[in-house]
Amino acid sequence: MHFLWWIIVGLIAGWITGKIMRGAGYGVLGDIILGIIGGIVGGWIMQAVGFSAQGGTVYTILVAILGAVILTALFRLITGRGRGRGAGTGGTSNLRRVA
Repeated sequence: MHFLWWIIVGLIAGWITGKIMRGAGYGVLGDIILGIIGGIVGGWIMQAVGFSAQGGTVYTILVAILGAVILTALFRLITGRGRGRGAGTGGTSNLRRVA
C-alpha cells in the first residue's frame, strides 16, 4: 500500500512541479519518478534542517514538491535546458530558427 501512496504523491508533486517550473515536462512516468525522488530529496533536506521526518498528506506533498523543484532546477542547470537557452527547443534560440 505504501508503494501506491508513493506513486500518488509522486504524480501530484511531479505535476505541480511542472506547473511551477514551466517547461516541456517529462511525461507522466517522468513526472511520477521526479516526484518520488523529489520526495526523498525533500525529506532528506527537511530532516537536515531540523523539521519532522513524518507528516500528514499536505506536508508530504509539499516536501515532495520542494525536492522535485530542486531536482528540476539542478537538472536544467546541468543540461542547459533553462528558460534562457530556448527551453523546449533543444537549446536553439529564436534568432537561429528564423535564420
